[in-house]
Amino acid sequence: MSSPSSASRAAPAAAPEPTPSAAADAAGAGVANEAVVVRGVERIFTGAKGATVTALTSIDLTVHDGEFVSLIGPSGCGKSTLLRLIADLDEPTAGDIRVFGRTAKQARVDQAYGIAFQQAGLLPWRTVAANIELPLQLHGVGAAERRSRVAELLDLVGLTDFARNYPDQLSGGMQQRVAIARSLAEQPRLLLMDEPFGALDEMTRERMQTELLRIRAETGAAVVFVTHSIPEAVYLSDRVVVMSPRPGRITDEVDVRLGDAAERGEDLREDAAFFAGVTAVREALHGPQAAPASGGVRGVDVR
Repeated sequence: MSSPSSASRAAPAAAPEPTPSAAADAAGAGVANEAVVVRGVERIFTGAKGATVTALTSIDLTVHDGEFVSLIGPSGCGKSTLLRLIADLDEPTAGDIRVFGRTAKQARVDQAYGIAFQQAGLLPWRTVAANIELPLQLHGVGAAERRSRVAELLDLVGLTDFARNYPDQLSGGMQQRVAIARSLAEQPRLLLMDEPFGALDEMTRERMQTELLRIRAETGAAVVFVTHSIPEAVYLSDRVVVMSPRPGRITDEVDVRLGDAAERGEDLREDAAFFAGVTAVREALHGPQAAPASGGVRGVDVR
């Protein structure tokens, strides 16, 4: 297995110039085949007294169907803002965002993605099964179909025996599994995840990372994942997108490719390719001087 390195872009071969209509059709088809396409996005926030803060500028990003992409960078660089723009929880000041060829707003209306945040956000008065069922219920899915889908999801996240429990009867990791199951309720082809394991202890976090890889392998969904943890990004991702301090820009992309999600396990954390990936992302964030010296501690979080 080759060591991870920054992704390179080969120049396309020259080809006859297409007609305007053919070019538009080809562009539309290409966008529709991608999970997320962000072009020229900028987000400027305006304060009460007219002061402005540029959170994001000149953002271009493509996430392929079925690909796991992590966004990493210092606090305040706009990672979560970018995720919220993709989810249509906020609107860009400039630029264009497409989710499977649709506008971000239409993708939200169509339930084209599932979303999970750092806090599980479960309703305390609803059981585990009822929390997972909620999006299906809100969108008018029939009772029999809801029960069948909830049973599938409980099995997927290993919580069948806890279907009748309430959130306060679950550990933090179990609550996050419920939140992930809920985000998958309508079988989205895209998951948007904003530091979903950030509040968990390290042992639980590592178990949840492996659990997410298994779920991703079984569903085939694309994932856009926000994290502050370099090892987490490398362990989970096909590609790690590195962002600069505010105003947030994409400064590098590290192609990780440590094997299919179904093939990754706990032993990967001790693999030389994993450590090479951690070093590559750390250097992209901080420069070559940030790489650990020989014999130093490897794979630790940089927050």
